[in-house]
Amino acid sequence: MEQNNIYTEQRSLQQDTDQEIDLVEIIRKLWKNRKFILRVTLGFMVLGVLVALLSSEEYTAGSTMVPQTSEKSMGGGLSGLAAMAGINLGDVGGGEALSPKMYSKILESIPFQKELMQTPIKFEEYEQPVTLFDYFTNEDYKKFTLGGAIKKYTIGLPGVIIKAIRGEKKDEIYKPEAIGALQTLTIKEKKCVESLKRLVTLNLNEKDGYVELTAVMPEPLAAAQLAERVQTLLQRYITEFKIEKVQSNLDFVQERFDEVKHDFEQIQQERAIFKDANKNIYSARAQAQEEQLDTRYNLALNVYSELAKQLEQAKIQVKETTPILTIIDPVTIPLERSKPKRALILVLFTFLGGFAGIGLVLILPSLANILDNEKLRKLVTE
Repeated sequence: MEQNNIYTEQRSLQQDTDQEIDLVEIIRKLWKNRKFILRVTLGFMVLGVLVALLSSEEYTAGSTMVPQTSEKSMGGGLSGLAAMAGINLGDVGGGEALSPKMYSKILESIPFQKELMQTPIKFEEYEQPVTLFDYFTNEDYKKFTLGGAIKKYTIGLPGVIIKAIRGEKKDEIYKPEAIGALQTLTIKEKKCVESLKRLVTLNLNEKDGYVELTAVMPEPLAAAQLAERVQTLLQRYITEFKIEKVQSNLDFVQERFDEVKHDFEQIQQERAIFKDANKNIYSARAQAQEEQLDTRYNLALNVYSELAKQLEQAKIQVKETTPILTIIDPVTIPLERSKPKRALILVLFTFLGGFAGIGLVLILPSLANILDNEKLRKLVTE
């Protein structure tokens, strides 16, 4: 037992010594090849400078909003009309609350995107405002960038070749009678939608209960205009979804009110004409007709008055149910670009170059032995 313990201790000590020797050897090897590591790092630094200078500028604008809604329910005063006019209105309470989690889905919906892409934006280099659809699909508004050209013919070269072989797809224009109420997107519209989804984002902070909207464009004023338009459209779409139920109730009451008002005015006119024509007549028949007209008039007046009250209540309910996006931080024109962060790019490429140089020093000798390549052996000093 004692001999086994001594052997184990000696073996562990030998392993620790070997590890120390290996670590010292690695440090010695890196120090001997410090010039090679420095050259690789400098090469990556130059590459980082090129990337920082050739990257397109982007500006980010946005706003912070807090969703607020009124959850008051309107009592069923309309149920009193059922007895007088035979109308069953059912539940006329407020519409269902729309979760802020659905805001991003509204933003990505086709109707929203199609309306957004028709927004005119003022760019510094163009005299007239340009719609987002034209800006993202028309070749006349595309800027040439060296970085974009390099990316297109390096990483994006397979896509360019495939596109050249297949040819350009033509936009399919459907006749209205063929699609009915179905939503359609042309090839150009789809391209514009993809660009807008990439540039406009909506983030929900569930913990603190606020929504953050951001829009990215190559110019500060354009970014602010896009953010403002998205904010306005989002408010409108949320309102339409939220008040759909109470708005349909308002439309129904308004329609019934217009009908009852017309009938009431006819009865009122008919009653007035009869009384004017029978001022000095006291026959039983005339009195019976007058009582009938009075009964019809009173009933019509009651229904008309009740519907007038309910119409006002329905209008109030629409106002109360309308959601409000309280703007905590409004859209402002950005003063500084959000991308590229040139200093950060340079630092990252410098660190990457250092790690690449160290990795090459450690890997190249083994790779040279495997490939039996003399040039690779000469790059690193053993």
